[in-house]
Amino acid sequence: MRIAIINGPNLNLLGRREPDVYGKDTLEDINSEVKSLGEELGIEIETFQSNSEGDILDFLEAVANRADGLLVNPGGLTHTSVALRDGLLALGLPFVEVHLSNTASREKFRHHSFIAPLSIGIVMGFGLNSYLLALRGLVAHITSQ
Repeated sequence: MRIAIINGPNLNLLGRREPDVYGKDTLEDINSEVKSLGEELGIEIETFQSNSEGDILDFLEAVANRADGLLVNPGGLTHTSVALRDGLLALGLPFVEVHLSNTASREKFRHHSFIAPLSIGIVMGFGLNSYLLALRGLVAHITSQ
């Protein structure tokens, strides 16, 4: 089984960007922990991050034939991108939306997600552990199908 992890805009700044909101873990820390859990679960993990919506959409197309599912932290694209929503819909793979912070407890504009209705679930508010919980849930979902 192969799971692709997609991280959107500004997530490359983790560890120094608003640590009171997003924590002190870097994206490298998160990727390392997710890959470790992937090894424990016997699955391959492929990670990708871009600040460019177009690059993310291109990655979705490229990964379509080699991934069984996705973890997606779209960052700010969560609340703005119909293109990302349509790309995930076209892909047809199961995915979990992931957020480090609890977006429901933040500014009102962060309460709406264009992609949430397409996801099999959402994990948010647990920092780095959001990714680990999401990975376990996604793997359980895929293996039960």
